[in-house]
Amino acid sequence: MKKTGFLVLAFCAQIFFAQANRFIYQVTMKPDAANPSDIKTESAYLDVNKEKSIFYSENRMKRDSTIGRARQTGSFNFDRSQMQSLRSNIDYVIEKDFKTGVKTFKSRIARDQYSYEEDRAMDWKILPETAKIGDYKTQKAETNFGGRTWFAWFTTDVPIQDGPYKFSGLPGLIVKVEDSKGDYSFDLKESKKIAEIFNPDSRGTVMKVKRKDFEKQNAAFRKDPVSFLTSLSSGRGGGMRGENPAISPPTMRTPDPSQRKRMEERIKEEIKSNNNPIELQY
Repeated sequence: MKKTGFLVLAFCAQIFFAQANRFIYQVTMKPDAANPSDIKTESAYLDVNKEKSIFYSENRMKRDSTIGRARQTGSFNFDRSQMQSLRSNIDYVIEKDFKTGVKTFKSRIARDQYSYEEDRAMDWKILPETAKIGDYKTQKAETNFGGRTWFAWFTTDVPIQDGPYKFSGLPGLIVKVEDSKGDYSFDLKESKKIAEIFNPDSRGTVMKVKRKDFEKQNAAFRKDPVSFLTSLSSGRGGGMRGENPAISPPTMRTPDPSQRKRMEERIKEEIKSNNNPIELQY
């Protein structure tokens, strides 16, 4: 009987992965710990095929599409307000390789692009509690990751052991996951078949580093973003300071002093109001 059940599950998975699938999540975030009423909400996609999955923001896809069209036409006269509206608090892409089990995190620091392989295990405790979420029968699970306690609801109705962000490893798709403080939540809103999964445009060299080195570089940027801007505008690049050779970013025009000051103030204010990251411990 058990063997028959496994065969049915394998058959269902084979049918399920005949095409790529897109799971659309609503992501709710409280990035400013000092202002919990400032709640950010946006959509993110989990694209899945039989080989891998990729998690990214909807605005990332829209921005890539806009820039791709500009490259084809040779016209880069972007509407500033349009591009500003496509900025995202989900400033990363996460790819999971189902064969190797490797999770790759990709993000920018200033103008430099980095990637690292996640090196921490995600150990789940499956709980007896169940709930109906949308059309899905789900079961609750708990894990501690990145300094937060997370509760997830997964469904075995969808034969994929994956979910949004870095979450995976439960016996079914994660329909909802939220931290115990209510700062971050991912809620499945829709799913659909797609021809192929999205391939984000990296636009340049991506530096592969260790996770700890990425976090060290990110902390340095948050502490002194002006020094990163100085190295960018002078053409020195922003690479891993004191650890890896600098890699020059795309050529950029040096702003006039007043414009530069406004840019520095804007970046400092953004960093100040983003003091509650999804991962509190590294």
